[in-house]
Amino acid sequence: MDETLLSTPAADGFRMPAEWARHTGCYLIWPERPDNWRAGAKPAQKAWITLIETIAEYEPVTVLVSARQYQNARGSLSEAIRLIETTTDDSWMRDTGPSFVINDAGDVRGVSWTFNAWGGLKGGLYFPWAADDLVAPKVCDIERVRVYQPDFVLEGGSIDVDGEGTVITTEECLLNPNRNPDLTREQVEEMLHAHLGTTKVIWLPQGVYLDETDGHTDNFARFASPGVVMLTWTDDIDDPQYERSAQALKILENETDAQGRRLTVVKITQPGPLFMTDLEAHGVDSTPGSEPRVAGHRLAGSYVNSYIGNGFVVLPVFDDPHDNEAIAIYGELFPHHTIRTVPGREILLGGGNVHCITQQVPRG
Repeated sequence: MDETLLSTPAADGFRMPAEWARHTGCYLIWPERPDNWRAGAKPAQKAWITLIETIAEYEPVTVLVSARQYQNARGSLSEAIRLIETTTDDSWMRDTGPSFVINDAGDVRGVSWTFNAWGGLKGGLYFPWAADDLVAPKVCDIERVRVYQPDFVLEGGSIDVDGEGTVITTEECLLNPNRNPDLTREQVEEMLHAHLGTTKVIWLPQGVYLDETDGHTDNFARFASPGVVMLTWTDDIDDPQYERSAQALKILENETDAQGRRLTVVKITQPGPLFMTDLEAHGVDSTPGSEPRVAGHRLAGSYVNSYIGNGFVVLPVFDDPHDNEAIAIYGELFPHHTIRTVPGREILLGGGNVHCITQQVPRG
């Protein structure tokens, strides 16, 4: 493709659309890393297959897969799924893949942020991460779209946009000194606006308790439609999550979006709390440079971590008493979408969920 663009999306008339805008497809990365996914990643692969085939009922799916796992993935997935052999470090497509932007003429371009494994050598979750830092430009090349490559550390799950000028993020993540330590809050905002085409940042202090991404908003607070935000919630005032969610609720209810609308906040009670079992923890290999998995560790479970596609939403469920309530709320939030559920625990064991492992390609 053409050389890296030296301008910015906003300067060129591009903006990041909301996730509910029409897609031409969805990307995922096949999981295999044994020091993150238990039992040689076989349970995780089963969860991926269910998710991939569900999405493929509604929009084309492309899966990046290593040479080692190509035949296994090909034999496990239907012929409709496009596989592309690609080197990666792990399977978090939302965070390593590009953020796509569009303009009024129908053109699509990609933004390839700098990726440092959620903190680099100061709190990052694995080393090395060089292959994952190349995922975004590779996907842009596959899609034959031009690409912006700002010198700015950001993961796709740390932002959420309404497509009308507003972006939500957390101070816990984007102001963390392990991301862009030399930039002020105002400079971070400028980078967001320049590369997302936004004009308003809504800052939340923190995300979900013990979220190892340093509080990604895609696990905590996301737009369901313009002016409507879904928020991970708990009524248990003794739960460490309560204060985080209560702070966010107060901010959101007193905020306006880029269009001047007051926000409607929809609380979605978290599952559990959920904890890693002894069997799950001991199924993960221990290697230098990777995040250890410990029995009894609390998992950052959330129903907000969903994927909004072409006429459907994929919602992770956990065989939890709160599952049905979450399904019902999603039905009200997305009345023109089919709500599909997939088992979310295996994905959660690796540190994220459905939204974290998917990346939509918007239709121009």
